[in-house]
Amino acid sequence: MSEEKNQQGHADWGRLADHKGNSHYVCMRITLLLERKLVEKIRKIAVGRDTTLTELVREYLEKLAAESAVTGGKRRELEALDRSFREFHFNMGKKTWKREDLYERS
Repeated sequence: MSEEKNQQGHADWGRLADHKGNSHYVCMRITLLLERKLVEKIRKIAVGRDTTLTELVREYLEKLAAESAVTGGKRRELEALDRSFREFHFNMGKKTWKREDLYERS
């Protein structure tokens, strides 16, 4: 998936268009309370990767959200399958055969 960048260099995920087609970017600022040593370590990692601490956090959270969407979808599919088994339980009657009968050997 290609990501366009807005004027601030942010991914285009928060783009909204008004009735005239003008783009508006919607982002939220959040505050994290982290230990100073952790921030210093992460900033060094960011410099080594030619990025910022903010971009590292953004990328991690985007990846986490994408993974959650995939696993959430799988979970919902499994729940639907489980519901269908419960809802559509048919009584097939008494078993009149043996396993050996199904695999007769000559």
